[in-house]
Amino acid sequence: PVSAPCLIVTGADLAPQALALLQDFHVVYAGKTPQQEDLIRLCQQHDPVAIIVRYGAVGAAVMDAAPSLRVISKHGSGTDTIDKEAARARGIEVRAAVGANAAAVAEQAMALLLACAKSVVELNARMHAGHWDKATHKSIELSGRTIGLIGLGAIGQRFARMCDAMDMKVLGFDPFAKQLPPYIQSVDLPTLLNSSDAISLHCPLTQDNRQMINATSLAACKPGVLLVNTARGGLIDESALLAALGTGQVAAAGLDSFATEPMTNPHPEPD
Repeated sequence: PVSAPCLIVTGADLAPQALALLQDFHVVYAGKTPQQEDLIRLCQQHDPVAIIVRYGAVGAAVMDAAPSLRVISKHGSGTDTIDKEAARARGIEVRAAVGANAAAVAEQAMALLLACAKSVVELNARMHAGHWDKATHKSIELSGRTIGLIGLGAIGQRFARMCDAMDMKVLGFDPFAKQLPPYIQSVDLPTLLNSSDAISLHCPLTQDNRQMINATSLAACKPGVLLVNTARGGLIDESALLAALGTGQVAAAGLDSFATEPMTNPHPEPD
C-alpha cells in the first residue's frame, strides 16, 4: 500500500525473494542508471525510511531530501558510493550485504580470467569476420600458472578456491585477512605484482588504494600479465592500463567495473 513506509531502490528491480521480505514497504525503483537529481526528486516525493543502493551514489544532498531516512543498505559489499560520514552525521545507518554476492562475483571473475587466457572475445570476432585461427592461435594454459589476488574477503577467498581447483598457484595480498586456507600464500604487494601471471582485484575502494593499479605498479608486473577487475573501477588508472595494453605489458584485461559508469560511448581503445 502507498500508505506504507517507502523504500527506494537505486536500480530497476529486486529479486522476488527480496520483495517478499519487503511486503510491508512501498518499494520505489529509481531505474537502471539513477543520477543524483533523480534520487533527490524521489526522496522529496516519497520521504523514504530506507534506500537500497544498487547503482549510482548516495550523498548528503540525497540524505537531506529524505528526513525520515534511517538506513542505507548496499546491494553487495562495497560502500564507497555512499557518503558514510554524511550518513553518520545524520544518524543514518549504513549496512552492506557482505558475502551475499560472493558466488556470483567469483564466477564472473573466473569467466573474465578464462576469456582473457583463451582470447574468447578476439577469436569470436575473428571467426565472425571470416578468419580461421585454430591452427595458429596459442592460448594461455592456466594450470600451473600463478594468480595474485588483491583482497581476500568472501569473494577473493571463493575465487581462490576455484583457482586452486584449476591447479593454479594462488598468491594473496590483504593486510586484514586472517586464518587463510593453506592453498593461499600470503605475500606483500610488490611480491604479488612481480610474481603473478594473472592478477585479480577483490578489494574495496578507499582513498588509500585509489588507482593502486597504475603505470608504476603495471611496470612492476610480469610482461604479458592478465588483469581482472570485478571490484571497483577506481582501483585502476584506466589511461595507464590502456597504455600497458598497447605495449603488451598487459596481454589482456577483463573488466567488470569502470571509473565512470555507464561508460562513455565511444570509449578509448588500446593503441
